[in-house]
Amino acid sequence: MLIYVVFALLLASLSTKDVGAINSLRFLTIGDMRGVEIEPFSTYFERCTSAQMGKIADTYGPQFVLELGDNFYMNGVTNVDDMRFNATFEAVYTAKSLNIPWYIIAGNHDHHGNVTAQIIYSQRSKRWNFPDFYYYKEFSFSGGKRTFGIIFIDTVLLCGKSDDDDLLQPPGADDLKTAEAQWKFIENRLKTSKADYLFTAGHHPVYSTATHGPTHCLVDRLLPLLDKYNASGHLCGHDHNLQHLRTKSKNGNLLEFFVSGMANTVDPFALHEKSVPLGSSLFHYGGLFSLGGFMYSEVTESNMTVIFVSGSGKHLYATVVQPRKKSS
Repeated sequence: MLIYVVFALLLASLSTKDVGAINSLRFLTIGDMRGVEIEPFSTYFERCTSAQMGKIADTYGPQFVLELGDNFYMNGVTNVDDMRFNATFEAVYTAKSLNIPWYIIAGNHDHHGNVTAQIIYSQRSKRWNFPDFYYYKEFSFSGGKRTFGIIFIDTVLLCGKSDDDDLLQPPGADDLKTAEAQWKFIENRLKTSKADYLFTAGHHPVYSTATHGPTHCLVDRLLPLLDKYNASGHLCGHDHNLQHLRTKSKNGNLLEFFVSGMANTVDPFALHEKSVPLGSSLFHYGGLFSLGGFMYSEVTESNMTVIFVSGSGKHLYATVVQPRKKSS
């Protein structure tokens, strides 16, 4: 009952007019929008999720959307003229309020196709922003006094390709030199960023209680960096549900892990509940009647509010993230 009271107070306190007045940063996060390879090249769940994203965006006016990989199922796209760009993306997310910048990263299924074509498509679409395999974006808010940083990473180049069917861990980077260059980029950005909130964002999870579970490569190499530089946490998809996990770093910093991979299909299973740190899993949802789902975030000077919303329009869960303690 308490969660519904929280939602009611939060949502009732804001309107489209009010949102512009509080000068906050607002965005939506989805993963695995992917669609299908046969007509209509989208699923019912994807279309329902898109409709609810449009309704939330109409009300709260987000500045951007994050899409965290597996953009086109099963095998990515073939070239920049591939009809899937329109059929699975442009023709599905049609609300005017979603005609805002989308920041994209690749997933394992995208790497079965032509990821470079997805990068080049940034020149064709006004809202598709995919400048490179990995990159950094910083957003200012509160009159320019505060910043929110996101290090977009390619977890496939870091950890290797994997297929959903075999449920095996990524086997390791195909090109160690390319992977090490990206690890160096990630650490440098974590070290030098002065953002008040700082997340990495990639396709694979660090921690997940769902079918794929934690990604060993990221637990081994990314997690210590998030800890060392007092990052806020990690955003991802890959598992087709909605999750929130929280751990305390060795420095006493809280690390937040959000999984939002339910934009196209739903996986209800929590097969790896015992594979994550004890007590870290705060929320896991994969309701088959949800019609998909996504994450809405609003960032202010005092905190970051995160809400999970189903494709059927239900507000499932809310939590608050504090600004990070910056490294000395």
